[in-house]
Parts: sequence; structure tokens; C-alpha cells
Amino acid sequence: MPGTGGNGSVTRSTLRQQLADALRDEVLAGRLQAGREFTVKEIAEQYGVSATPVREALVDLSAQGLLEADQHRGFRVHEYSLDDYRGIIEARGLVIDGMFQILTTERATGRTPGRTGHRDPADPRVLAAVVGVRRRAEEAQRAATAGDLTVLIGYDLRFWRELGALFGNPYLADFLHRLRVQSWVCAVQHLRRLDDLRGHLWSGHTDLVDALMHRDLPTARSIIAAHDADSLALIERLASG
Repeated sequence: MPGTGGNGSVTRSTLRQQLADALRDEVLAGRLQAGREFTVKEIAEQYGVSATPVREALVDLSAQGLLEADQHRGFRVHEYSLDDYRGIIEARGLVIDGMFQILTTERATGRTPGRTGHRDPADPRVLAAVVGVRRRAEEAQRAATAGDLTVLIGYDLRFWRELGALFGNPYLADFLHRLRVQSWVCAVQHLRRLDDLRGHLWSGHTDLVDALMHRDLPTARSIIAAHDADSLALIERLASG
């Protein structure tokens, strides 16, 4: 029946996404380390599901740059080099600055952020979105201050996903999310070596929100520049031994 087929398709699509999210989290937590090889069969048995959604999830993660597919040996967690990290940081900064350019244009035209350029900041939906971003910023900042890397990564990704949505360009937001995931995957293999991460993790989320809400673009750009420079310096130092 058509209805049954449709429901099955939705269920499989949902399972595919759940598996992709779970495996991504395993990589970010360092439990699936760089270079680790595995097969579709292994993952299917581990999660107690069929091979099809597992294969689809692994292909999705390969497209995102987290895994490498080997036709004969299965999949392998991608190993990012220090040069990769530098390139990701540079690309990430350019995408963020592209979002800031949207805000610059809207400030010059008197418009507020949004796909149509006419969203009222007093609109309850806009206010709710801003409140949500601020809440993610506070949670991320608390995790960073406490040195809780796993919690920080989760809130940091949500913070940037929701902040990106406020600028109204889903393509920029999606690309930024992918870059931030990749930068975390690259950084995690080095950060996990430290016993105490307090004082090492970026905690400027709320400062950035404040600057953007006040349309203080020079300060926002300065915050991001410092964030990128500090992150790169830390990973370079850890990578050097």
C-alpha cells in the first residue's frame, strides 16, 4: 500500500539520520579514532539494524568528510592533518565573515536579518530565535569554562547552527555547520590528550552574540579572529608534541 511504503521510507530516512548522528558523535568523542577501519556489517551488528540504513549513513558521513570509503575494506575515519586544520579554520572564517557581510548590508539598508530582508526584530519568532541562540551561547560558555569538551562540542554546534539560521541563508548555515564539525573532528584528536582543558577552550559565545545583537561588527570580527588564532595556536602546539 502507498501509505505503508511512505511510512517505511520515512522510518528508514530517520534511522539513517540517527545512525549518522550517533557515529558522528562517536568520532567527536574520540571513541572512533582517526584511521579506525570498520565495515557496514560491524556497525549494523553493533546497533542491531539492517545494513541498508547503515550504508546510507556512512555514505552521508563520507560526503561530509568524516569518513573515507574503501570499496574493498569498508570505511575508515578520516585523518586530518595540521594543514587540513589550517585550511578548515580559514574557510570557516570566510563563511562567518560572509554572514557578517549580510548584516553589514542590512544595516546599511535599514533592514533586519532574514531571507527576505524585512523581518521585524520585534516579531515574537525572531525574539524567540535570539533567546534560543543566547541560551546555547551561555551553555557553551559554561562547558568551555569547565573544560567539558563533550558538552561544549554539542552546544557549540547547536549555537552556530541556530546563529547561522538567523542570517537567513541556509546554504551558508549548512556549509558552516559542516566546517565546524570537521574542525572539531580534527581538533578532538589533539585536545583529548590534555587532562585538564580548563582555560584552553574558546568561551566567547555570549560576547559574540552581544556584539551581533548590537550590530557591532568590528567587535564581532575581532572576537572571531581571536578565536581562530587561539584555536590554531593551541592545536599547532599540541600537534608538535
